[in-house]
Amino acid sequence: MSVCFVIKSDMKRALSALLLLIGVVSTTPGFCLAPLQLLIELTPPGSVLRPPPGTYEGPIVLKRAITLDGQGKVTIDGGGEGTVLSVKADGAVIRGMHLTHSGDSHDRVDAGLLLEAEGTLIENNTIDDVLFGIHIRQANNNTLRGNHVSSRGEAESLRGDGIRMWYSSDNLIQGNHFDHIRDLLFTNSTDNRIIDNTVRNGRMGMEFIYSHGNWVENNRISENRTGIVVIYSNGLTIKGNRIIHLRNPSGSGFSIKDSSQVTIKDNSIVHCAVGLIANAPVDPVNIIYLYDNLFAYNDVALYFYGEKGGHVIHGNRFQDNFTEVLVSSPSSALANDWRGNYWDGYQGFDRGGDGVGDTPHTVHTYSDRIWRDRPMARFYRGSPMLEFIDFAERLAPFSKPDLILRDPTPRVDSSAISEDTF
Repeated sequence: MSVCFVIKSDMKRALSALLLLIGVVSTTPGFCLAPLQLLIELTPPGSVLRPPPGTYEGPIVLKRAITLDGQGKVTIDGGGEGTVLSVKADGAVIRGMHLTHSGDSHDRVDAGLLLEAEGTLIENNTIDDVLFGIHIRQANNNTLRGNHVSSRGEAESLRGDGIRMWYSSDNLIQGNHFDHIRDLLFTNSTDNRIIDNTVRNGRMGMEFIYSHGNWVENNRISENRTGIVVIYSNGLTIKGNRIIHLRNPSGSGFSIKDSSQVTIKDNSIVHCAVGLIANAPVDPVNIIYLYDNLFAYNDVALYFYGEKGGHVIHGNRFQDNFTEVLVSSPSSALANDWRGNYWDGYQGFDRGGDGVGDTPHTVHTYSDRIWRDRPMARFYRGSPMLEFIDFAERLAPFSKPDLILRDPTPRVDSSAISEDTF
């Protein structure tokens, strides 16, 4: 006769006797596994539970500060009902588990994993065939590292979020892979760090709503509709991310609305429909800082709407974009602080050899006013007819063209874009 699990050597005798009484052991080969919920309840706080390899029935609720280590060989199948695994114990560790087959209710937020605890470690788990991936609800100081998460369904709007965070702070989201999800959604969640993650094949890479002070660094977002959306969220730092291949006409690499003191630095925004969409700040403190970013091969690098500028745009590189800057009115971008940016369309010289152009770089509107004011005409961008109209406007304008921006110290260099950007 053999017991079908091992927890700790000093507990083996007592647990074997208990399981004999409740009928979860067998004298025949091929015996089914003991209920995982039972194994969890029998594991003392602070201990490590390594269940035998196999598939266990969910949903499971963990209320004890234990380490649940599946070693990559243990599956919890939610059976299509509710959330597969709910973690409610501070200091718990969930490692090497496969969580699958949650319920399908958006109202109940059926997920692969629900986290309502503090100081936990969730690492190296695989979560698939679920509606929402990881639901973090009023949970602080947790670490989510090295997890692979995917949702179900083909339409992005019908999937669940890879991470759905609500009223949670000081969490570390690092080195996770999210594929075929809806969004990573952070609502009323402050001072979290989102670092080194991959987000692809979804709707929005990340969306911050009333979520201040978050740090977003070295993430890769690709093949989504939109990259990073910031709404009513102040003091974000978005640094060193790669946002590529976002080709949906309604999407953009960044979309910033009514958010104060957002710093966007050292990012690569490449091959997107629009690199950045920003509303002009209503209040003078509601400005965006764009430092040392690469905008390349986008249809439109920057789009500003509103009647008031004020954003600080220094040291960025604009290369091979179809349109550098698009505005809803000429004043939207003109009042921004442009300085030291590289423009591949700059027509001046650097006779002093100091890497700064001798004359300012200016952008005016010519034929692009046609498709700016009539979006349907955008289909004809680059056509011989519009190219001819643009040439004629520049040669002998019928009216004074609008000045969109003026960079007094454009940078002049010949550095190439690294292949690693893609």
